[in-house]
Amino acid sequence: MTKKASTPALRFKGFTYTWEQRKLSEFADKVTEKNVGLQYIETFTNSAEFGIISQRDFFDHDIAKMSSLGGYYIVRSEDFVYNPRISTSAPVGPINRNKLGRIGVMSPLYTVFRPHDIGTTYLEHFFKSKYWHSFMNFNGDSGARSDRFSIKDSVFFEMPIPIPHIEEQRKIGEYLTHLDRLITLHQRKYDKLTNMKKSMLEKMFPKNGANVPEIRFKGFTDAWEQRKLGDIVDVCSGRDYKHLADGNIPVYGTGGYMLSVNEALSIDKDAIGIGRKGTIDKPYILNAPFWTVDTLFYCVPKEKVDLDFAFDIFLNVDWKKKDESTGVPSLSKAAINEIDILVPTYREQRTLGQYFTNLDHLITLHYRELEKLKNLKKACLEKMFV
Repeated sequence: MTKKASTPALRFKGFTYTWEQRKLSEFADKVTEKNVGLQYIETFTNSAEFGIISQRDFFDHDIAKMSSLGGYYIVRSEDFVYNPRISTSAPVGPINRNKLGRIGVMSPLYTVFRPHDIGTTYLEHFFKSKYWHSFMNFNGDSGARSDRFSIKDSVFFEMPIPIPHIEEQRKIGEYLTHLDRLITLHQRKYDKLTNMKKSMLEKMFPKNGANVPEIRFKGFTDAWEQRKLGDIVDVCSGRDYKHLADGNIPVYGTGGYMLSVNEALSIDKDAIGIGRKGTIDKPYILNAPFWTVDTLFYCVPKEKVDLDFAFDIFLNVDWKKKDESTGVPSLSKAAINEIDILVPTYREQRTLGQYFTNLDHLITLHYRELEKLKNLKKACLEKMFV
């Protein structure tokens, strides 16, 4: 039976049709075809993060036993699969479309259905929204297992789905798919750059026993000098800020910015923040003026020491190995000062520091664009459906 549905808050120009509401059972059939005779042996899984994916790719090996595959459902290309396993990102379990372009099998714990007379791309993106969650929460529950959602098949297929005109379905599907491709592109660039930085930090600083790095900028040949970390930075203690008034001087803790006050511990000297207690392995640059709380050291580079280079040194230290506590992770000034390091000339320090600063700027650029696109996608999922 077709019912009227309201129209979405965000809509493409030219579409004025009232959306209809139909039950899932009206345009989708439950798949009950079993893998008799072991026609197919590739087992799929349905991940909230990665969608429908080969079980071997997801777990690095096959989980299902060959002897049990005959009782599994056959999942064809463009079939949809509901996974009752719940997670933070899929509080009632994910529904995904088989876009692998091949046939596989899935455990009977999953609900497999085959849509017809509806745009599958539109339907896929609808299930990425939260509009169907209220139906699930009202009609099902987490059951005996807290990690699985429980709903009867007969009830599941009563789920109301908003249906726009086929052309509007196509438009919505194409736009959201385009956003997904942009997100994937920037995610790959971001991952590539972060992996590149990690690799360069390993190769552009001398490894144990060496006094020159594996990769070096042209024109530098001098051996790096053995020093202590305390030779290149002054480790200073943070202090309580509660006696201070509101202002425009940022206060930092181990987790980053906290609030702003009217006085600074460092007025004109930039530094590197490193946790004294709690999070001790996440150093970051502090731009003056600033104040730090008593759980965050601030380390000021000494004369002829480049800040960005010193920061890269901090990034290369395995800080968890310097933990001096048996409970909450802790560092002392002495532990920081006694860390053995190798230091090049000031000119090479500046060259290295600038290289990694530029790399960080690129990483930040792609991260911001990635977050912008994710937020746009989230807003569209909230406003383009009813």
